[in-house]
Amino acid sequence: MNSLARNISCSIRSSIHATASLHCYQQQWRGIRVKVLNGNLERAITFLQRKMRSSGIERLIKREQTHHIKNSEKRVLARKNLERKIRSQDLARKLKAILIKKVRGL
Repeated sequence: MNSLARNISCSIRSSIHATASLHCYQQQWRGIRVKVLNGNLERAITFLQRKMRSSGIERLIKREQTHHIKNSEKRVLARKNLERKIRSQDLARKLKAILIKKVRGL
């Protein structure tokens, strides 16, 4: 249990220090605090995990992990990124067409 908490706190600290060193990053970092009531550590850890998931810190930690990614995972991620890119381009094309019609008064 202590190793889990230590890993979480170390990864949070490292992600905060890594992003704090970038001057162009404007977001202010605040720590996540969880109260342990009646010595119930399990409940506090689940609450911490929920807070991390909702605040986006979990995504930052996953993005900074440097472990090996399998080729199948790379393909899935590449396909998702391509679909996201195509979807945004389609949306931009549709919005452009709508704006052109609006400007021309059609």
